[in-house]
Amino acid sequence: MSIVVTGATGHLGRHVVQQLLEKVPADRITAVVRDRDRAADLAARGVRLAVADYNAPETFDGLFAAGDRVLLVSGNEFDKGRVGQHTVVIDAAKKAGVALLAYTSAPSSLTAALADDHRATEEVLVGSGVPYVLLRNGWYHENYTEQLAPVLEHGAVVQAAGEGRVSSASRADYAAAAVAVLTGEGHENKAYELGGDEAWSFAEYAAELSRQTGREIAYTPVSTEAYTGILTGAGVPAPLAEVFAGVDAAIEKGELVVSTGDLSRLTGRPTTPLPEAVAAALKG
Repeated sequence: MSIVVTGATGHLGRHVVQQLLEKVPADRITAVVRDRDRAADLAARGVRLAVADYNAPETFDGLFAAGDRVLLVSGNEFDKGRVGQHTVVIDAAKKAGVALLAYTSAPSSLTAALADDHRATEEVLVGSGVPYVLLRNGWYHENYTEQLAPVLEHGAVVQAAGEGRVSSASRADYAAAAVAVLTGEGHENKAYELGGDEAWSFAEYAAELSRQTGREIAYTPVSTEAYTGILTGAGVPAPLAEVFAGVDAAIEKGELVVSTGDLSRLTGRPTTPLPEAVAAALKG
């Protein structure tokens, strides 16, 4: 029996594998990657590697075994039909008779276009008969703290989220929840709504950046149209810019406030506070 992590060299997948190594022997972990070289550090620690691609169904033939526990990390190729990609993995998992398949989804409260693929994938997974866990991950601190250069350059946090609030947490927090499910018992056929313990607004985020940098950083709310234009002007492809602007519109409506406490309950500890994530990012 293996614990199999897809997208294992991505931001979230790598966190999951690293945290699994603290709990289970390396030879019980299989990292599914597209590029073996990018996973050399994991292989050096004894993790088994499997090379497969969501866009090539045949690469998943025989990859899983009966009794495996699988984490399907959602793809980030928005233009390649993510539901079809995810279905490739679900079909292979069903054929093999895996014991559990956990999927990184989005909060049920999120109605933005970003959530459409997640809802459709959930339907495929629940309908497959494979024992499942829906890890409905909220927003990541890193979605903002990894984009600090323009904020610091212009002295402004520019978003189209109005006074909306976000229950974000760190990637490491969400990874810890996945690890808890993959190594624990009693999670079959459950959905967890995951988010940070404390919701914050962009005005508060700007104030925190000001406090930690000693510079005046203001929050500048703009319309979704203006924000889409700003993103495309910065080189973001138009379809992706519309997705991001749609998320901001959802934030303004309160759709990324997750108050269940599921994340801290699964991990057994409080979620990472935003100020701590900001401090880490500023140290760089």
